Amino acid sequence: MWSSGVPLQLLLLTCVASTVSGVQKLTLTTDRGTFLNISSSQVKGCKVCTGAGSSRRCSPSLVIKDGPPVSMEFECSRPQDVFSVEIVRRIECTTKLCNGHIILAASDSLPLLDFNRKFTWNLKASAPKALKIDFSPSGMRQINPSERCSDKHSYTLQAFQTTGSVTVGKYCRTGPVGSAQVPNQGSFSLDVPAGQKLPNGLFDVSVGEEIKTLAKITLTLPNGTSSSELLSPNYPDSFPDDDVMEWYFQVPENQKTAIQFLNLTQPHCLKKDTAMEYHSTGRGAMVRSLKDPQPGDMHGKFSLTLRNCEMDRRSVGSPGLSLNLRVSSSRARSTVSCKVDMSQMEGLTLHIERVRPASDCQMKMNSVPKEKITVASESVLTFHDCFPEDVLVTAMRVVECRRLKDCPKTPARLLVPALPTCLPGPLSSVTWTLRPPQHGTVELTSPTEPLKQSLPGQRCNDSILIKVAEDDGTTIGHFCPRGAIQKVQIHTNMSVTVSGVEGKALRTPFKHVLNALFKGAISERYIFTVSPKRDTPVLLATPGWPVGMNSYATVSWIVSLPPKMDAHLMFANLSQPKCSNRHTNIKVQRVGSPEEEYSRREDEEAESELTVSGNFYLNMSNCMPERGDFSVITEVTLQKSKNLLLTILSVVAALLVLFVIVLVVVCVVIRKKKKKLNHQVSIYNPNGTGFLPGHNGFPKTREDNESHVYASIEDTLVYTDLLRKGAEMGVYGEFDTHQPFPGHTDSQKPLVCRDAITDAMPVGTYEQFQAPPLPVRPLSHNQPLVDNVLYQIEGEEEHSLNLGPRLEPEGGN
Repeated sequence: MWSSGVPLQLLLLTCVASTVSGVQKLTLTTDRGTFLNISSSQVKGCKVCTGAGSSRRCSPSLVIKDGPPVSMEFECSRPQDVFSVEIVRRIECTTKLCNGHIILAASDSLPLLDFNRKFTWNLKASAPKALKIDFSPSGMRQINPSERCSDKHSYTLQAFQTTGSVTVGKYCRTGPVGSAQVPNQGSFSLDVPAGQKLPNGLFDVSVGEEIKTLAKITLTLPNGTSSSELLSPNYPDSFPDDDVMEWYFQVPENQKTAIQFLNLTQPHCLKKDTAMEYHSTGRGAMVRSLKDPQPGDMHGKFSLTLRNCEMDRRSVGSPGLSLNLRVSSSRARSTVSCKVDMSQMEGLTLHIERVRPASDCQMKMNSVPKEKITVASESVLTFHDCFPEDVLVTAMRVVECRRLKDCPKTPARLLVPALPTCLPGPLSSVTWTLRPPQHGTVELTSPTEPLKQSLPGQRCNDSILIKVAEDDGTTIGHFCPRGAIQKVQIHTNMSVTVSGVEGKALRTPFKHVLNALFKGAISERYIFTVSPKRDTPVLLATPGWPVGMNSYATVSWIVSLPPKMDAHLMFANLSQPKCSNRHTNIKVQRVGSPEEEYSRREDEEAESELTVSGNFYLNMSNCMPERGDFSVITEVTLQKSKNLLLTILSVVAALLVLFVIVLVVVCVVIRKKKKKLNHQVSIYNPNGTGFLPGHNGFPKTREDNESHVYASIEDTLVYTDLLRKGAEMGVYGEFDTHQPFPGHTDSQKPLVCRDAITDAMPVGTYEQFQAPPLPVRPLSHNQPLVDNVLYQIEGEEEHSLNLGPRLEPEGGN
C-alpha cells in the first residue's frame, strides 16, 4: 500500500544522453506500488539489456518493479524510435475509502521524456460499491477513438469484465463529463507523446454508488445553448452482448434537452430487444426503441440508459450494436442575444442558415427577421428557440490576386476561427476560394505536418477533413494531416473546405490548417511533392478519384526518397478508358535521368509493379475518353537499396584482373616467339580482309591511319598456337569456325600487348558521353501534356532544388 496523494513518479539516478558505440545507458528506480514496462513493437532489432557479464540479459521488453535501482542499456543510439514506456500504479478501494488519487506532475518520467509514454492506474473496487473518478473542475469531452486531442494528451477509461476488457470511452480535457464510475475492476490511462511533459493536475478517486451497469458517466450541461456527442462503449465496435450503459445529465433549470442519433448500427437479436430508457425526477420511465424518434424536449435532470439484447453473432458479418448520439440543450422558450465581430477573423464571413422549416427557431440580425444571416463585420444576432440541428453555421473567404507581381510574398493563413459560444450551433465548415492570376498557380502547404489523401486503406483519423476542389466543383481530393505530401500545386482557380470527419462539426478554436501562396505557372495541372517515410506505405490517387481525371488533364508527383532507400511502386485499382483522341499515359522517370523507368498507355500491356532507385517523377496524363474513365491508386513502399551497382562493379573488376593476367601470359609467349621468327610479316586489317605477306604492298584504304598495324609474327606458328592455349585456359572459344568481323569503328580499339604496338601508333582520346538535351515544351494551358518544368513569370524569384531534366507525361500519339 502507498499513501494517498503520492504522485506517480520515477527517480533518475543516472542518465547518459550521449551514446557509446551505439549504446544508451539509463539507471532507473520506481517508488512503492509502481512498476514500469518498456516494450518494443519490433520482433528483431534494438533490445534493452540488464546485468553484466554472464548475468547480462537482453530482450525486446523489460519490466521494472519497486525495489533497488535498475541499470539498463539500449543496443541502439535512438531507442525512443523503437520502444514505448508504460508506467503502472494500483488504486484499491474498500467499501468506505480509497488508498490514493490520480495525480499528474510535470516532473514525472523526465528521464524518459523522449519516449512515447502511457500512464496507467489500475482500479479495483469492493462490491457492491463502484469506484468513482472525479474530473472536475475542467471536465472531460468524449471523442471518437480515431480522433486526437488538440494538446495530444488523450485519456482512456476501461472496465474489466469476466468476458474481457471494454473501452468505456476515449476523452480529452475540458468538457461536460464530470465523473465516471466503474464497478469491480477497471483502468484509467493517459497517453503522452514523446517530448511532451505531463500537465499538472489531480483527479480525485473515491467510493461510488452501487451500480448494476457497465459504467455510469455523469455530464453537467452548461447554461444556454450547448451540444455534446457521446459514443457507446467499444465504439465503433459492438457494445457488449446483453449489457447496460448509463449516462446521467445534470441540466440547469428552465432548459430543455433533445437527443438525436447520428450513427446507429443495430444487431440481430436472439433474446430481448435493444432499447433506450429515459428516467427523470417526478416522471416514470420512458422506453423508446432505437428505431423510433427520440425525445426532443426533456426538461431538467434525467438519466439515459442504453440496453443491448442477446445478439446473434454466429453469422459471419453479423453487426453488433454501436451508437453515436448528440445531446443538445437550450433554454426552454428562451431568446439568446449574440454579438458577433468578424473584423478580426482573417477576412472570413459568417453564414447562418435555418435548415429545418418545421422548427420553432427564429433568427434576427440587428432586429430584422432573417432566414439566412451573413455577417462580415460587427452585428447583433438574436435566436429564439434555436437548436443546433435547426441551423447550419459556415464561414467563407475569397483570396484573389490579379497580377503576380502584386501578390503577397507571404502565404495566406487558412485558420478555423473561434466563434462566440452564444451561437445556436457549432461551426460546420470553413471554405476559402483561391483565385490566382492568369497562368498562375496556387501552392498549398501544411504549417505543421505533411498531408495525406483520404483513401480506402489510408483513412483520416484526425478531427478535420480538407476538401480541395476546382472552381467548377470538380473534386481534386480529400486530405488530412499526418501524411507524406509536402506540397500541392494547382494550376487553376480552386477552393479549400475544412470540415469535421464524417460530417461532424468542427472543434474550435482549431490551429493553423494550411498556408496558401500564389506563384508562377507550372507545366502540369496538378503537381504533388511527396516525401515517403520508412515503414509507412503511401497511397497516391489521381485527382478526383474514384471519378476519373478530366480529359487531357495531367498530374505529376515529385517523390523524394531517404538515403539508401528504393521505392516499390504498385498500380492498384487501375481504370483505363477507350480513347477517341491521344492516349492515357503512366510514366516513371528518375530525377536527373533522360531515360524512362516505366511507360504504359491504355492500349499496352505493362507490369503493374516496379522498383525505382533514387528520387523520381511519377507522371500521368489522360486522353479524350470515348467511354470509361482514367483513374489509378499508386502505392509507394520504401525498401532498403540492394546496391546492385557495387556487385556489378566487383564482378567486372574481377574479370578485368583475370583478363590482364591472361594478356600478360600471351605477351610473354609472343616475346619468346619473336626471338625465333623474323622471316615473315603479318598484317592486321580491321576491315576483315586478309593479306598474305609479300611484295604486293599494303591496301590503299585508310592509308593515313596506321592504328591497325601489328608487329611481325607468323600466323600459322603463333596465332594458332596461342588460340589453342587460350581455349584450353577458357579465355577463347572454338576458333575453327568462321566468325565474321563487322569492321573497325572509332569506338573499337583492339587490345594488344606493348611489344605489338609501334611507336607511330596514335593514342586514343576518351570522350565523355553526353545525352541529347530534352526538348523545350510550351506551358500546359496552351498544350496540356508537357514537361514538369517550373516556370517563373513577371519577375518572380524562386529558389528551389534543381531536380534535373525529366521527360514529359505525354498523352500524345
